[in-house]
Amino acid sequence: MLTVDPKNEGNQFLGLSLVLSPHGRLSVEAGDDFQVASEAGQRIFSAFRDGQIHGLIHLASKDLTTPLPVVLTFWRDIARLFFTKLCAVPELDEVSKTGKSFELLAPRIELEEILKSAPVMPGGEYLTFDVLERIWCDLLQEVHNRLLIFKGSAEEYFISINPAWNLLGRVCFHLAENKQSTSHPFGFLATYTSKLSSRAKAQHLPLGRAINEMSSSGNNNALLALLKPVQRASEKSLLVKEMIETGDIYHPIAWTADQAYRFLKDIPIFEASGVLVRVPNWWRSKNSSRPVARVTVGDKKPSRLGLEGLMDFEVTLSLDGEELSKEEWQQIRNSTDGLISLRGQWVEIDNKKLSEVLDHWKKIEENIADDGISFADAMRLLAGTSRNNTGAKEVSATSDDAAQWSSVVAGSWLERTLTELRNPDGAEEVSLPETLKATLRPYQQKGLQWLWLLNRLQLGACLADDMGLGKTVQILALLLKLKQKEKTAKSLLVVPASLIGNWLAEAKKFAPTLKISVLHPSALKDGEPSSFEKQVSDSDLSITTYGLLSRYSWLADTNWNLIVLDEAQAIKNPGSRQTIAAKTLKARHLIALTGTPVENRLSDLWSIFDFICPGLMGSAKEFNQLTKERVNPYPAIRSLVSPYILRRLKTDKDVISDLPEKNEVRAFCSLSKVQAALYEAAVVDLGEKIKQSDGIQRRGIILSFLMRFKQICNHPSQWTGDGVYDPAVSGKFKRLREICEEIAARQEKVLVFTQFRAMSEPLHAYLAGIFGKDGLILHGGTVVKKRKALVDAFQEENGPPFFVLSLKAGGTGLNLTAASHVIHFDRWWNPAVENQATDRAFRIGQKSSVMVHKFVCQGTVEGKIDAMIEDKKAMASQLLSGGGEVSLTELNNAELMNLVALDLKSALDRG
Repeated sequence: MLTVDPKNEGNQFLGLSLVLSPHGRLSVEAGDDFQVASEAGQRIFSAFRDGQIHGLIHLASKDLTTPLPVVLTFWRDIARLFFTKLCAVPELDEVSKTGKSFELLAPRIELEEILKSAPVMPGGEYLTFDVLERIWCDLLQEVHNRLLIFKGSAEEYFISINPAWNLLGRVCFHLAENKQSTSHPFGFLATYTSKLSSRAKAQHLPLGRAINEMSSSGNNNALLALLKPVQRASEKSLLVKEMIETGDIYHPIAWTADQAYRFLKDIPIFEASGVLVRVPNWWRSKNSSRPVARVTVGDKKPSRLGLEGLMDFEVTLSLDGEELSKEEWQQIRNSTDGLISLRGQWVEIDNKKLSEVLDHWKKIEENIADDGISFADAMRLLAGTSRNNTGAKEVSATSDDAAQWSSVVAGSWLERTLTELRNPDGAEEVSLPETLKATLRPYQQKGLQWLWLLNRLQLGACLADDMGLGKTVQILALLLKLKQKEKTAKSLLVVPASLIGNWLAEAKKFAPTLKISVLHPSALKDGEPSSFEKQVSDSDLSITTYGLLSRYSWLADTNWNLIVLDEAQAIKNPGSRQTIAAKTLKARHLIALTGTPVENRLSDLWSIFDFICPGLMGSAKEFNQLTKERVNPYPAIRSLVSPYILRRLKTDKDVISDLPEKNEVRAFCSLSKVQAALYEAAVVDLGEKIKQSDGIQRRGIILSFLMRFKQICNHPSQWTGDGVYDPAVSGKFKRLREICEEIAARQEKVLVFTQFRAMSEPLHAYLAGIFGKDGLILHGGTVVKKRKALVDAFQEENGPPFFVLSLKAGGTGLNLTAASHVIHFDRWWNPAVENQATDRAFRIGQKSSVMVHKFVCQGTVEGKIDAMIEDKKAMASQLLSGGGEVSLTELNNAELMNLVALDLKSALDRG
């Protein structure tokens, strides 16, 4: 666990990272996510160290007005909403006196509105209304407990938190319609809460009564405290100041529409001062309290598909979504600014602003009348992120007035399409190809429907499902659908080199009819890469790697049906060679696959979308400008990209019931050049020695070499004993990073098994760098008495994220159900032993599915034995029943050398 220097001497700012755990708990750690003024940062860190509720209460009290980064401001807004609601609960005074409990339900509508503005943060994918509701209940319980032990009234408690909360909600300004009068159609009344009714409802009495009652009783301190929010309001509101001076604030008043409008415009001042305000619902709903220039895009199907497809564009003047007549528009023009009665309701009018915005949109409508607006521009308008210029045609509003006096809405075709994209459940059902040798789970079927819809629309897609949810099989099903429709899928798949074997194995299993070519040196038969171009024309799917994109420049000259980038975070750096090469590829449909949340960093999100939906988010410069200019750009960005991202989590209610309890996958690994050289030399050495030996001596030699092969496949340093353990020279270390970076991003836990005690420390050191925290180690040398403490520490929610265990020491007697991943770094070659170790996580008490990753070095003895076990060959059955390596000593020389021989093309990592 990272700690913060409490003194922080000499530093003006403190780097913090606020994290939401998979269990919905907040914590603050030292990090680089955002910078906070040092003194405030120390206070916030200390508060959250005592627990998330302490931290939230702190944000709403000691740092209520401190300028904070948007992530902390978001959580402070939730705490602020809680205390705003809490202060209006009249039963609070009874808590400290009688211990009486009270109820304060989480306001769903308001919290869901806040959720829409949620910024990027680690663990943000776990943020739901249910999480906020639990936090709300915990806040309620904590405040109740504090009031029980607080020596004083509720009023004094709020003063102790922050004077700004004092008596909030006790004074209330009411504005109501007076339908009996045409000259004074509104009425104003200031009240205070005096007591509860028999049904425990607050009773409001005119504020003037407070003067009489409190003055006559000599309770001047209470009177001053009661009027303090009103006094604060008068300092910024001329209207309240005038009402205090005339005494009108203490009596009911009839108002004209102009007087009511002055009041309505000052509501933010009243509420910020601590005065509760009650007004007609039509004012709170801004879109229905004023006429707006209504821009409708996409009423009809576009002229062509894709982001450049042109859509219809219409501008009207509307109220509540209905077009205003010419007579109503004339009535508005003839009226003065303020409130007017229109269609039997009061609406706000600002003729100058409304006319400017309407003229602006009408001008745009005239300019694009012949062509229409592109799909990409329409999406930006809907999200409120439109650029100042799109080609030669300006389609953005001229000022902030556009947001207040205009409304951009999707027409019938676009609205229907976006609904299907945002909710795959409602998309048209897609029949599965008969050639697919798999039964898709319900959420995978929905994923295929979503991908097929985007394919038909020629719009990019980012499939961001959790690791283990089957992104691969969904893509294979899509490829088979394309082949069914087009006779050939003619698609390109770009992957990290280590994943070629995984894709080939999955395709062979689930889509055996796909014709696949591997555009990689390991697949060359005649030694010339030029042969790849011929293979592409005969293939449904061509597979290559990120590193080869820039070498095989002809890939960019091919028009593909579909291009898929797996582990698409590989193009998160816009300036890298592989990113630039990927973005030169051309296809009618582009898909990015990533299990790492694509919203962790906005720059990563932009780069991935610049591939799948080029231009949708503007240029990098325009995107950066958008994020810097807006205090909170996340709602607009989320609205813009949400139709093209599908992300399901293993914790989702409609997913977890579909998952198998245990999901085993092969993690194929390549060898580095150093590993390949050592392995090749060992094969030659073994061949020479077994020719000159027999009997027990031969068996001993074979066993020692099998051990050497395993060690070399793990890491060269394990065999050479140099102690360096450079991650760059081990294919398994490289694959371990790829998998564990995703596990770390999800804040999940993992067990890493190795049969070698010598690997424990190097693995721990490497994983600590990936997770940013220390883990645990258990091997044969661990004192038995300490094992329970290690297990207990790992099982804690905030305990270490990874546990390195030797296979035999960790294979029995341990209950480690906090882990949702198990990695077998090296193989025992006896599935019964491996399964016994896996069951440390997969057993009674496990609340989520367990994903088991079995590392296999391709082209080596590891890969060949794994293939035999998978194919259930005769030799494999001997291994299963025997002692693994011991059984191999009975092979004759030719069989043994064939088993250990290195297939260099398959084994070597060439990028």
